Amino acid sequence: MNPRKLLVFFNLLIIYTPVYVSSQNVNLEFPFFSLRNLSLLGDSYLRNGVVGLTRELEVPSSSSGSVIFNYPISFFDRSTNVTASFSTRFSFSIDNINPSSFGDGLTFFLSPNNQTLGSPGGYLGLVNSSQLTKNRFIAVEFDTKLDLHFNDPDENHVGLDIDSLISIKTANPMSKAIDLKSGNLVTAWIDYLSDKKKLEVFLSYSSFKPDDPILSVEIDLSDYLKDVMFVGFSASTEGSTELHYIENWSFQTTGFHPIRPRIHPHNVSDSTIPLRPPIAVSDSGNRNHKRIGLGLGIGFPTFFCAVLVIFGYVSVKKWRGIKTEKSLKAELMTGPREFNYKELKLATRGFHHNRILGHGAFGTVYKAFFMDTGSVSAVKRSKHSHEGKTEFLAELSIIACLRHKNLVQLQGWCVEKGELLLVYEFMPNGSLDNVLYNDSQSGEALKWSYRYNIAVGLASALTYLHQECEQQVIHRDIKASNIMLDGSYNARLGDFGLARLMDHGKSPVSTLTAGTMGYLAPEYLQYGKATEKTDVFSYGVVILELACGRRPIEREGESQKMVNLVDWVWKLHSEGKIVDAGDERMNGEFEEAEMKKLLLVGLSCANPDSAERPSMRRVLQILNNEAQPVIVPKMKPSLTFSNSLPLSINELVFDSEDDCCGSPESQIEIRVD
Repeated sequence: MNPRKLLVFFNLLIIYTPVYVSSQNVNLEFPFFSLRNLSLLGDSYLRNGVVGLTRELEVPSSSSGSVIFNYPISFFDRSTNVTASFSTRFSFSIDNINPSSFGDGLTFFLSPNNQTLGSPGGYLGLVNSSQLTKNRFIAVEFDTKLDLHFNDPDENHVGLDIDSLISIKTANPMSKAIDLKSGNLVTAWIDYLSDKKKLEVFLSYSSFKPDDPILSVEIDLSDYLKDVMFVGFSASTEGSTELHYIENWSFQTTGFHPIRPRIHPHNVSDSTIPLRPPIAVSDSGNRNHKRIGLGLGIGFPTFFCAVLVIFGYVSVKKWRGIKTEKSLKAELMTGPREFNYKELKLATRGFHHNRILGHGAFGTVYKAFFMDTGSVSAVKRSKHSHEGKTEFLAELSIIACLRHKNLVQLQGWCVEKGELLLVYEFMPNGSLDNVLYNDSQSGEALKWSYRYNIAVGLASALTYLHQECEQQVIHRDIKASNIMLDGSYNARLGDFGLARLMDHGKSPVSTLTAGTMGYLAPEYLQYGKATEKTDVFSYGVVILELACGRRPIEREGESQKMVNLVDWVWKLHSEGKIVDAGDERMNGEFEEAEMKKLLLVGLSCANPDSAERPSMRRVLQILNNEAQPVIVPKMKPSLTFSNSLPLSINELVFDSEDDCCGSPESQIEIRVD
C-alpha cells in the first residue's frame, strides 16, 4: 500500500471514530434501521429495518418507547461561539387496528440524556408523569389525541415543545390535507436555521419537500444547545391500539467550519540557532561518511515504510473483515428469515384446505397460526413447476429488498422437502377484490374514505417502485386481487412473482406477456415490453374499479355483452356525466369532487397512448392536491399498431365463455410467446 494512502487511511480511522462531541458537522443516513448505532428503549422494537415505537397489540394497551442514536452530537462550538443549524428528514406512519381507538402520537427530539424514556399516554414517551421537569428536550410532536392537560388544540396537530409538553406553537396538518392517523407513510422535514433563528416543519405524503411549511416558529435555540445532545424518536399510547413506525431517517448539522491542522512554525531567530565554524576533514573520509549517510538515509526509511505497509495491509484486511461481518449480520437481522418446513406445516395444520386464503397463478396462500409466538402470517405455497420456481425466486429476490408502508412485507421463506414457501405478514381484510365484490354483496359497501385512501396508498407504493428504488421495479401484475388490505383498510401491494428489475432510464426488452386480461396495456399485449407505463395502465383500471365497483370486463344485463370498464367510463365522460359512474352501492355517500378526480385520474392512466399517461409520482401529487389534474379528452383516443395483436380481445375474453365472469378466476392469466 502507498504510504501516503496509508496515512490517509489512519486519518480516516481517527476522523470517523463515532464520537461526535467535537464541533464538527454531522451527516447521518439511515435508509433503513439496524441495531448497530441505535438504542431501543421501552416497548420499541426493530422489524425488517423498520422501528416500531409502541406495542403491536390487537387490544387497547398503554405503551411507550423510544429509539436514540448512540453517540452524542455537538451543536455549539465554544471556540467560535457558533451554534449549528440542523435539518432532519424521516418517514413515519401512525396506523391503527381500530380507527376509533386513537392516541397519543410520536415525537422527534433532541436531549442531553441518552436514556430518554417517559410515561405512556399524553406524555408521548418524553417525560415521566411523576417528574415532569426531570427530562430536558427540544421536540417536535406529531400528536393524535386532544389532551386538555397539555392545552392541545385538537387531535391532529404538530407542535414545538421545549422542556414541556405544552407546545410553544402548534399547527393542524389537515390544512395541507394530511391526516397523521391515516396510516399512510408521511415524510417530515424539520429545519432549524441558526442564523435566522427559525424552526420549520414540512409534511408530505410524497418524497418531495413542499414549498410551504406546516409549522414555522421564530425562536433562538442557542441557549438550549450548549451541551452535546442525543437525537431520537419517542411515542406512546394509553388505552389505544395506535401503532407508530419510523421507516427511514437522515440528520445533518451545518455551520461549523472544517477543522484545519494547526501549523507550528519553527523558531529561526539567531539567538536560538548557534552558528559553528566548519570542521575540516579529509576528502576520502568525507566520501565514506557520505556513502554511509546515503545508505542509512535510503535504507532506514525504506525499512520503515516496508514495516508500515505490512502493518497497514494487515490492519486494513482485518478492518474489512470486521466491516463485512457486521454488514452480513445487519442484513440477516433486517432481512427475511429462513423458516423450517416443520413449523410452517404445523402452523397451517398440514396445509389444510380450511386454512386456504386464496389461489394465485402459481400457488395457494394459507393462513398460518404460530402457537409459540401467537402471531398470524400468510404462507404462499408455490406450484411444483418450472414457472413456479421462477416466480418463487423472482419474488424472493425482489421483495426481500423492498421496504414501503404500502407493500406486503415478506417475513421469511422455506425451501425444503421439495416445497417452495414464502411467508408474508397477514392482512386481516383480505384482498381488495374480495372486499369490493364478495363482501359488498352480503354486507355494507366499502366506504368512500377507504377507497380514496387505497388509491393514494397504491400510488405511493408504485412511485416508490418506479422512481425511488436503486433499480426500477416493474410489477407487471397490478390488479384488485393482488392489493391486500390491512386492519385499517390501507392498501398493501403484493405478489411480485411477475415483477422485473430494470436500470433507471434503460430501454425495456421484450418478454413473455404475462398478467390478467382487463388490466393489460394495449402496447404490452402487442409488443410484450413491460415498462412503468404498463403498470400505470393497470393502476388506472384498479382506480376505476374502486370508484365504480365494477370489474374490468363484465357481462352486462340480459344481452350478456362483454363491457370494458375503461370504455364504459369514457363514454359517460364524453356525455358530461362521469360522476354517474360512481358505485351505486355507496348510495351517493361520497365527495363528488373527489369522485370526479379519481375517475379522471383513472382514465388518464388508462389512456391507450402510453406517452399521454402520467407518471405515478404525478398521480400521487394530484391525489394529494399537490399538482393540477391531467386534462382528459372527451373522446377516448384511438391507437393503431403496425402489426395485428397476437390474439384479438374477443378471442381472449371468450376463451373462458363457460366461466362466470363475476369470479376472479375468470380473469384470464395469459402468457404469449
